[in-house]
Amino acid sequence: MATVTAPTRTEETTDLTIAEAAEAAGLSVHTVRYYERAGLLAPVERNGSGHRRFTEQDVEWLVVCTKLRATGMPIRRVREYAELVRDGDGNEDQRLELLEQHRAEVIERLAEVKRNLELIDYKIDLYRSKSCR
Repeated sequence: MATVTAPTRTEETTDLTIAEAAEAAGLSVHTVRYYERAGLLAPVERNGSGHRRFTEQDVEWLVVCTKLRATGMPIRRVREYAELVRDGDGNEDQRLELLEQHRAEVIERLAEVKRNLELIDYKIDLYRSKSCR
């Protein structure tokens, strides 16, 4: 998987509207605005009429944030991670610690889901054995 860094405003490549960026990242426009207000994104440039202009790197970063959120990382921790990334080199140990801690939490939740699935499978087997089908 490619390494994605939090975009900086000096790396302009493609101008995307907020709707285009949201679609490319698989998000709603509302979610992109929320992520921006929550401090998960670097300040987004605006064109002369005040409309946000996103880069491809912004979209990649939105995807990273979305995956962290989808695995249960709270907004405050995604923000902390984003700030560390934006701060640049020299804090990799902090980033590593944050991600390793999150990974451990995800693994714990996956184990719980597996246990819950085992109960569901047990019940399904029980009902199948009693079914007239």
